[in-house]
Amino acid sequence: MRARDLAEKYETVGLDSDALDAARLMAAHRLPALLVVDDEGAPQAVLPASQMVKILVPGYVIEDPALAAVIDERHADRLCAALAGRAVRDCLSKTTPPPVVAAPDETALEVAAHMAQARSPLVAVVDKDKAGTRLLGVITASHLLERLLAASSL
Repeated sequence: MRARDLAEKYETVGLDSDALDAARLMAAHRLPALLVVDDEGAPQAVLPASQMVKILVPGYVIEDPALAAVIDERHADRLCAALAGRAVRDCLSKTTPPPVVAAPDETALEVAAHMAQARSPLVAVVDKDKAGTRLLGVITASHLLERLLAASSL
């Protein structure tokens, strides 16, 4: 199996996309992460759903999770307001590594190795040529596992 064969169409967002819309997209499709692309469609970052959740939780609750018990449901229901007026770029961690990228001819094992090394929930499959970088699709960890298990005789 080659990366081009494993790649699937996947939701992407731009750096300047609305963060609340990005969160809704993640939730609606139950995505583990979104691929963030630039204006030309080249991968720039991976925004994990866990990072979006972290933005919703007040800093003092992250430092002391016991404080979450004293916040009433009415206030907890308004956590997503933290995303209002923010762009996707504002949701990326300062230490966000570049996205994991695979060439179309890479094998499933090469893709798995990239994914494992970076601990990334997805890998972007891109074709690079003189015209630039073209996103062919994305391979998620769950899709890769599904395909590897289907190919296994175990």
